[in-house]
Amino acid sequence: MATVRVENLWVKYGRFTAVKGISFGIPEGEVFGFIGPNGAGKTSTIKVMATLMKPAAGRVVIDGVDIARTPTLVRKRIGYMPDSFGVYEDLTVKEYLHFFAAAYRVGHNRRELVVTDALALTDLVHKEDSQVEALSRGMKQRLGLARTLLHDPDLFLLDEPASGLDPRARIEIRELLKELHKMGKTILISSHILSELAQLCTRIGIIEAGEMVAEGSLQEIYQRLQLMRVVHIQIANLSDELLQKIRALQGVVLVEPSIDRISVRIREEELTVEDLLDRVHSFGARIYMYQPEAMDMETAFMKLTQGKTA
Repeated sequence: MATVRVENLWVKYGRFTAVKGISFGIPEGEVFGFIGPNGAGKTSTIKVMATLMKPAAGRVVIDGVDIARTPTLVRKRIGYMPDSFGVYEDLTVKEYLHFFAAAYRVGHNRRELVVTDALALTDLVHKEDSQVEALSRGMKQRLGLARTLLHDPDLFLLDEPASGLDPRARIEIRELLKELHKMGKTILISSHILSELAQLCTRIGIIEAGEMVAEGSLQEIYQRLQLMRVVHIQIANLSDELLQKIRALQGVVLVEPSIDRISVRIREEELTVEDLLDRVHSFGARIYMYQPEAMDMETAFMKLTQGKTA
């Protein structure tokens, strides 16, 4: 399975420097969210990883293979989906996939099965005889993802796969990526839809003006920023004494009572959501609702970036 190391990567277009010495790693089987504003350097980095561009300096190693030395070997291991890709619109969906299966040198005796499996995984079986030009944008995005599946790559490089899609199509793409993650695939996905990345990614990298601002697991980034978690609790036997005990817990920053619940703001590096539940229950609280808020990736992004481009 694929692991990725990007080391001191620089990308230039003439005198313009798009990527300025960034480094990051993606462990095997992880989903890495690559986040940044337009012009930050995401697409340039991904193109280098896909062997489509040569860096000005630095290197990329995929599964122990230096892509600059043996790009042909790397191409067999990656599935690249650009933010905008060309399609042969006079072909049917099935013909299109057969064409690319042949381009990926999938054996003729296996090609039908491989195409059938890709259609099934991307839920395009009912469209296999439709012309590509008749597909909606969401269907074309699914077809682009199906194309990357044909040679069973270990690493997927997906540049804005949900760009321009309606909410239903974005959800469908997200569910497809979850299935690939369950299959053990390593995935890099760039996107502006931060809330969806928070649900999907195990690690993120935030890039701005060609520089890596932060990289790591969501938890590590939230702790670095000292972002606090809010937990909403409904307690049947709430009392002033119980409130005082909760306020006194180490890691509790604020307890705000409202009409039907209390909101507890905690520092998770000192008190986890699970430990808070155990402690409140040990105080004799009769809890009938316990709801931690989802981590806010937008807040992290805004705190770490300044709105600059390269």
